[in-house]
Amino acid sequence: MHERDIIFYYIMGIRMKFSNIKIKNFRNFECIDIDLENRNIIFGLNDVGKSNFLSAFRYVFDREIRKNNFIDTDYFQKNTFNPIELIVTIAINEETEDVKKLRAKMKGAISSNDDKVYIKLVASYDSKEMVGIPSLLWGGNINHLEEMKYNKALYYEIDHIFNPIFIDSYVDMYNLFKKNTKKLLNLDAENEEDKEILDSINDIIDNLNDKIGLLSGIKKFEEDIAPEYQDFKEEEISISIKSEIAIKGLYSNLIPYIRQGVDERLYPTSGDGRKKILAYSIFSMLSLLTDENKINLFFIEEPENHLHRSMQLTLSKTLFVKSKFQYLFLTTHSPYILSEIDNVNLIRIYNKDKITSNSAIYKVPDDYKKLKKVLNENLVEALFCDNVLLVEGPSEKVLFSKIFGELMPNYESKGIYILPVNGFGFEPYFRLLDKLNINNVIKTDNDLRKIPKKNEYSVLGFNRINNWINNEEFKLPTNTVGGDSIECKIQLYNNNIEMLNLIRKKFGIYLSKCSLEEDLDEIIHDEMCGYLEEADGNPIDFLKKYKHKNMVLLSEKLTKEDCIKIYNSYNFECLKEVLEHVD
Repeated sequence: MHERDIIFYYIMGIRMKFSNIKIKNFRNFECIDIDLENRNIIFGLNDVGKSNFLSAFRYVFDREIRKNNFIDTDYFQKNTFNPIELIVTIAINEETEDVKKLRAKMKGAISSNDDKVYIKLVASYDSKEMVGIPSLLWGGNINHLEEMKYNKALYYEIDHIFNPIFIDSYVDMYNLFKKNTKKLLNLDAENEEDKEILDSINDIIDNLNDKIGLLSGIKKFEEDIAPEYQDFKEEEISISIKSEIAIKGLYSNLIPYIRQGVDERLYPTSGDGRKKILAYSIFSMLSLLTDENKINLFFIEEPENHLHRSMQLTLSKTLFVKSKFQYLFLTTHSPYILSEIDNVNLIRIYNKDKITSNSAIYKVPDDYKKLKKVLNENLVEALFCDNVLLVEGPSEKVLFSKIFGELMPNYESKGIYILPVNGFGFEPYFRLLDKLNINNVIKTDNDLRKIPKKNEYSVLGFNRINNWINNEEFKLPTNTVGGDSIECKIQLYNNNIEMLNLIRKKFGIYLSKCSLEEDLDEIIHDEMCGYLEEADGNPIDFLKKYKHKNMVLLSEKLTKEDCIKIYNSYNFECLKEVLEHVD
């Protein structure tokens, strides 16, 4: 890790912090209020307003989009009678460099005691001019904001503080490089050695054009084209063929090439993925040029486009592990882009009819820091779904995928996802899914654990549910039991079935009577004996011996009738709850 990255993580907790945005009457948002962090990921299904959400920030901070003003379709359902209002709140609890930059420009609009800055954009629609012109206000008290000053070129004071960097999903690397050549190559620097080299290059260019003019094809074209021109317009002219380098200058024709390793050959940066990564590198360099004077804000739209999975994983590390993207607002559809997330704010936008949203801070639990990538790989797929079934492991996923596939062949496209916790425990997942209002159902085993030096067993499954719910009204008994046989587990379950049914209905937590294999055997014992001849009449032990492998073997043989029978059973009512939530 670079020293710069270490410094960033040291001060990250006390930097200037984005804390909230309120959007009123803007595009598909009637009224929305979202908590923020410095790194924000906006996700959801297509056409729910992710790009519009990003645009709200850009109207506040980006002069290039703000100077276009608003048209009637920018107003929610063309309600031009009410103004568009965008309010961004920034916490400034500590006197960091970025806070100093902000305070220096705000001057009298904020007092030394204020610990928040409110930046408000208001745009009332002028029906005669058919346009809504934005005005900006700011201050430390939301009820007493001061109008922001601007000049004739519509540069507001805020434009001298923040440097908005918008990276769209189809960023053009060549145009980006050409537009910023002077900045990137520092062409205005006074350097005697460079001047000497440039003079030498100009001599070479002059010689190049002299040589070009001697080519027979060039000379013939120059001779033949003039009469053709004069047929259209009688005037004395001559036409010369020259290299554009001589006319437009050396730097107008510079193009970046990528050289691989020690290979001296040059490869055109023609691949879309390669060009996109180079474009991100250029944006990163440009941000460093303004880092001392301005606060860089990155607005990134669907960076996964044109990137292979491996490139997306690499980009995820750059965005969320390195320090360059300190203030980030990103939209995405890709779980790979989120593979390295930690200490980020997840913003889920959903419901096309009435746009709503939830946000939640996601921080990898300390227990899983070393396994962050594995934990995230499981989690991020679920974030892009509407209904998640949380299960113990791969055996459940294999079986339930088979059943869902038979009953609803396109269940994944309907927003259903089966997430095996694989030893991570359910809590890191369902707590976050709940905060984001993603429907989730839990299927967990009725585990017992032997108490050391005693012939007693603790009710591990019951204790787990009690900890999750933490509600005395729905508390399960925690008395120990005298054995861990199937019969003991079933008796424990039946003795508390009334409360377990309430927990199913109220919290979506489905405890197995025993475990997956026993619960399944109760429903289709004869069928399993027929399908699994190697089991010698004992399918439970057979399935437990090589859980994943043997469950695949069984699932391949299950018929649609078998799947319907399992689906309609009490033991697997969790499946019905998931499918019944599909719109």
